[in-house]
Amino acid sequence: MTDLTIELEDDRPVSLALRRGWRCRCPSCGSGPMLRGYLQVRDTCPVCSEELHHHRADDGPAYLTILIVGHLMGPTILWAFVTYRPDPWALASVFSVGTVALSLFLLPRLKGAVVAMQWARRMHGFGKSA
Repeated sequence: MTDLTIELEDDRPVSLALRRGWRCRCPSCGSGPMLRGYLQVRDTCPVCSEELHHHRADDGPAYLTILIVGHLMGPTILWAFVTYRPDPWALASVFSVGTVALSLFLLPRLKGAVVAMQWARRMHGFGKSA
């Protein structure tokens, strides 16, 4: 490993970038908003002018959302049904609302985290501005 490689790895810590991305903030400065609207990533950060248009999040955040929500809600539905034996319509209604709410909460945060991970690892053109 060369000194340049070590320097490039240390200047963009992944954990800090992921925390900033989870908060939907710029992975570089942490104060500028990363998203415009609900899911559209800004071309540049309005605070530090870091270019964010290089991202390739595509379907990754949606797949991660489905994975997390499915793994949380599936066992919870089974537990609620076995323990309380509610009316099926009540169970479906409550867990449908819960599933949609959790999905809407997670989707922009996971998109921010995916974009931040790409920024921190210098993927898809993020490394050119270093």
